[in-house]
Amino acid sequence: MLIKSRVAIAVSAAVALLALSACTPKEGDKAAASTTATADKGAIAATVNGTPITQKRLDQIMQQQALQQGMPDNAETRKLVIDNLAMQLLVAQEATTKGLDKSPEVAEQIEMTKQSILAQAFVQDYIKNSKPTDEAIKAEYDKVAAQSGKQYEARHILVKTEEEAKDIIAKLKKDPKQFEALAKAKSMDPGSKDKGGDLGWFDPRGMVPEFGAAVAKLEKGKFTEEPVKSQFGYHVIMLEDSRPEPVPSLEEVKPKIAQQLQQQNLKKLLDDMKAKAKIEITGAPAAAAGAASAAASAPAATGDAAKK
Repeated sequence: MLIKSRVAIAVSAAVALLALSACTPKEGDKAAASTTATADKGAIAATVNGTPITQKRLDQIMQQQALQQGMPDNAETRKLVIDNLAMQLLVAQEATTKGLDKSPEVAEQIEMTKQSILAQAFVQDYIKNSKPTDEAIKAEYDKVAAQSGKQYEARHILVKTEEEAKDIIAKLKKDPKQFEALAKAKSMDPGSKDKGGDLGWFDPRGMVPEFGAAVAKLEKGKFTEEPVKSQFGYHVIMLEDSRPEPVPSLEEVKPKIAQQLQQQNLKKLLDDMKAKAKIEITGAPAAAAGAASAAASAPAATGDAAKK
């Protein structure tokens, strides 16, 4: 109830970066490229009115189908794939003959596809040739490790009113050992009530601010002598223990840090490109009526969405 969702470490990628990063090669594509790297690039699997379908293209599709759909690579499935490729090429040829490739709608789609492929190629080239150095990775690791704090183990009792909380505090001052019993009898928190208010180990930054700040001020074995108010009600908190936040080794997190640095560097590169470019927005069309209606009727965020 109290624990909030932790913000992801790498929130660095902007919308453009996310869109481009999503276009990086899939594992199937990489495997297909590896499988066909040694194939004869000039080999022809079929021709349609003289236009070739290469063996390399066929091998790539077979590899993708095997990985993504479990399709066996045998003579029967290869014939099926060739038939499909041939039909697609044949229809494309017929469309070209009819001049459909010159229509504004088709030409625009072709241009959009070309731009998408070029953008993918740019990102893939960057990822391939712009690896973060070991020194940069170590520096980022040291920075994050230096920011690590403490973890706490605590119990709490959550009640609706300040008066109830003050009454519980008065009882604890007489006998602190009754904390668990009071939590089971009085607390409104369903997640910890039956455990005597036990919250286990947690990072105070993962709690609502008022709660986290109060826990950080407590000494081991002590409880809050004033009610702690939050959006959930009034808390009485007892600190049971604390410890330094565990820090994983550099080797454990090195791949993740390298990926984050690469994303950050790519975002900076894209931001710089955008800053230097001449981009003129001459007017944005109004949203479609259906989309506007759907947005207007969407429900507002509820209490669950506001949890921290």
